[in-house]
Amino acid sequence: MPPPGVCMSIMQERYKEDGVGSLANAGKHRNQDFKQLKQYCLDRRVRYIDEMFPPDHNSIGEGLLSPDDMGRVVWLRPAKIAQNPDFIISGFSRFDFGQGSIANCWFLASVGALTFQMHILEQVVPLKQSFKDDYCGIFHFRFWRFGRWVDVVIDDMLPTVDGRLIFVHSKTPNEFWPALMEKAYAKVCGSYADMNAGTPSEAMMDFTGGVHITFKLAETPPNLWDLLFRAAKFKSLMGCNTPQGETSANTVAPNGLVRGHAYTITGVLQVLQGRPVNLIRLFNPWGYGEWKGDWKCIYTHICIHTNSQFSFCLLRMTMENFCQHFSDVTICCLCPDFLDGNSEGHWTPSFHDGRWVAGTTAGGCLQFRDSFWTNPQYRVKIEGFDMDFSETQGDNNMLVSLMQKPDKRNRRLVKSVHMGIIIFEVIPPMGKFPASFFKTNAPVAQTKNFLNARTVMLLCRLKPGEYLIVPSSFKPNETASFILSILSKAETHIQKPICNFVTWVN
Repeated sequence: MPPPGVCMSIMQERYKEDGVGSLANAGKHRNQDFKQLKQYCLDRRVRYIDEMFPPDHNSIGEGLLSPDDMGRVVWLRPAKIAQNPDFIISGFSRFDFGQGSIANCWFLASVGALTFQMHILEQVVPLKQSFKDDYCGIFHFRFWRFGRWVDVVIDDMLPTVDGRLIFVHSKTPNEFWPALMEKAYAKVCGSYADMNAGTPSEAMMDFTGGVHITFKLAETPPNLWDLLFRAAKFKSLMGCNTPQGETSANTVAPNGLVRGHAYTITGVLQVLQGRPVNLIRLFNPWGYGEWKGDWKCIYTHICIHTNSQFSFCLLRMTMENFCQHFSDVTICCLCPDFLDGNSEGHWTPSFHDGRWVAGTTAGGCLQFRDSFWTNPQYRVKIEGFDMDFSETQGDNNMLVSLMQKPDKRNRRLVKSVHMGIIIFEVIPPMGKFPASFFKTNAPVAQTKNFLNARTVMLLCRLKPGEYLIVPSSFKPNETASFILSILSKAETHIQKPICNFVTWVN
């Protein structure tokens, strides 16, 4: 067992283009090889049935359907549901689907955002799939799951009642990519029931392998409009949530918005109506429903930034109404260039596996000063940053993300710990950081709260110097695994000293 204060797995995981777990060479989910399984079925002229996610009640999961409805479920292949089934008809669109009998609007809102970014969508949905050439009832999709891309194999048996799909359904009855993609994601979650409730950031990260930043609209940053506009320009995925309200979720408020519901941000622009007006365009995964406030009617205006016509066909509202009626907004991207508007890709990522182990490397938060020092420690050296806080530079040069790895296969059974990120400035040379250091030194940056979430994020600006990044659970003696991602505006080099993990940022 390594000494306290040492990361359990100290390594930088920059996947090579052909390395296992990279997008080009995705790992095999549940050790299933799509090509081998398809060839097996073609050779024997049989339709594939997935033994790892079989067409039965276990794959639907507990508590999602009533016993009577569960007894009426019939699993059918698309050819038994609609005539002339097709995988994709006339390209991908957020209008292709509507939500079914799962509270997975967070997932479908993310899919809606994905349809705007074909270069990302084609990573998740392999396009050379059909119900015609070499069809044998097998399909596959790719998701980024906790540090690695995995290829997920499914059969095309879909749950129906009275011949109709129970869950996500296409507006075009014979188009099936949404239902099959939902089934593949249900498989990685454990069941359809395991997709109940979530946040868009979770699915967006699984679609991109990128980073996400969530802003609480009650604490709206003054430059939020600029951030959203730049995020759209840099082809980020964006989603948002409405607050729960006093009544139950998924009820429609008088203003037309659904309470406790996830939406896709499909457009961010400024139009001229006598004066500049900042507008947000939204999509409801239900496939219907409309905002009843200002700008609810269909207009065509001149976009100030592009000098082109823009026709509104979805929910649209002013930035002020958006901040008033939504609780948070999430931006997910491969690289956070939108933060400063710099398209040169100056943000350099590094990824590190770590683990809190009860009794050794799980020291808890700063309230537990005698044990906090035993947490994993990551040492960072920052050099060469221009500390001029100009608009072009942006206010932040470091983004630290902490993602907790699940301890169960089924998503709904995962017990997450409350966790956070704390950063200290250190004076070199210094080796081991004992308990006394944390008792006498205050953090220079930290997450505002310890959250029971899959991912927490800290965005900060650090002056040149050396720092110690300490990921921690709120309580001591909690065992959990995590991935720490460090993104900086400079190249990142890593060294491994005797006692503490070091990341050199030049």
